[in-house]
Amino acid sequence: MTGMTFPALLQRFFTDRLCTQMEASRHTIAGYRDTFRLLVRFAAARSGKPPTRLGIADLDADVIGDFLIHIETARGNGARSRNTRLAAIRSFFRYVAMNEPEWLLHCQRILALPDKRYVKRSVTFLDGPEIAALLAAPDRSTWTGRRDHILLLVALQTGLRASELTGLRRRDVVLGTGAHVRCLGKGRKERCTPLRRDTAKALQNWLKEWHSDDDGPLFPSIRGDPLSRDALEHLVRKHCLTAARSCPSLASKRVTPHTLRHSTAMELLHHGVDQSVIALWLGHESVETTQIYIHADMRLKEKALASVAAPQTRPGRFRPDDELLAWLEAL
Repeated sequence: MTGMTFPALLQRFFTDRLCTQMEASRHTIAGYRDTFRLLVRFAAARSGKPPTRLGIADLDADVIGDFLIHIETARGNGARSRNTRLAAIRSFFRYVAMNEPEWLLHCQRILALPDKRYVKRSVTFLDGPEIAALLAAPDRSTWTGRRDHILLLVALQTGLRASELTGLRRRDVVLGTGAHVRCLGKGRKERCTPLRRDTAKALQNWLKEWHSDDDGPLFPSIRGDPLSRDALEHLVRKHCLTAARSCPSLASKRVTPHTLRHSTAMELLHHGVDQSVIALWLGHESVETTQIYIHADMRLKEKALASVAAPQTRPGRFRPDDELLAWLEAL
């Protein structure tokens, strides 16, 4: 591989590293693709070269740093999006350093670029009345309304990620004793999430109505294709607007498919489920990730505060020492 060009290295990175070695999900690959599409265009405009003529030298630490500033200022990306782009770039240059050692110092300078710090805001979640209003919002006299209702019910009960939810197939639903759904989560890790009796019954009715083979999508579009993430976000927003008429508190919240996942975690937390179990339920790699829900839950904090007794102290009176009294007497 000695002396490979930048275009060849980039192609090998996607085909060999991401697809073959890492078996990255299509969402990860799409995110990396978008990052390098932006970066290549930026570097080409900066150097005056067409993208196919770019070399590794044209993408040094200064160019990468300016690119990160560009996506924040010109494209309006936040610090988290900026850091995500940088993570993709780091991954590529680690691959370059491993396969083209003569560029090691060049790559190390890029790998040394720091993440940008940002304010970590408290997570948004729905409470009981808001969940009830959202589930009641779809018009179940229509096919799409029944689909949306069962989709929201499954999302709120299982806490699946958007990609996991839209990726569910008919064969992923197991009914009867020990009813559960199977999904392929981050890192291509399969996990099973149990279903409540009402959710299992609703899914059973939906499967009777939606006829498809085992590989067919569980929640299809009107054309029978799997729902896209954009379509999922649209239906969540649409039903939130409807639900806000009966539950006004929803109007002040920005509800996304990930908000439903947060709501699942908070429900489990409120019912006393241990953090480690919640982490397994949601497919978190670390229990530490689950701690964001403890920080966000004011009820848990108030409960903890109520369990701590206030110190029993009596108000005292200030008594000056003799020297101070003597000084005052001398005035």
